[in-house]
Amino acid sequence: MKKIRINDEVVILTGKDKKKRGIVKKIIDINYVIVDKINVFKKTIKPNPSLNKVGNIIEKIMPIHVSNIALFNPKLGKADRVIFKNINGKKIRVFKTNNEIVNSKSIKI
Repeated sequence: MKKIRINDEVVILTGKDKKKRGIVKKIIDINYVIVDKINVFKKTIKPNPSLNKVGNIIEKIMPIHVSNIALFNPKLGKADRVIFKNINGKKIRVFKTNNEIVNSKSIKI
């Protein structure tokens, strides 16, 4: 079971987007996630006159390693770690600091 899932609200811990919040849109492999409007890079496309292509600059959202993000705890208003607890025989994600159950709006992969 993964600690971070699609549609979770996360906080960026390191890098140029430090302390920004976003929603996880995609999980790549196990260790990388794509967060909406975070870690955006500009990529230039060279023009190719023989194929009638014009040069352009596009914005591309790059993946972030899971170790560089943390789940956002809405009760505390800051980043928090997640632990797993068995409740009624089910493995449920719980915030470590206040033992609140993580919002269940996330989608299982």
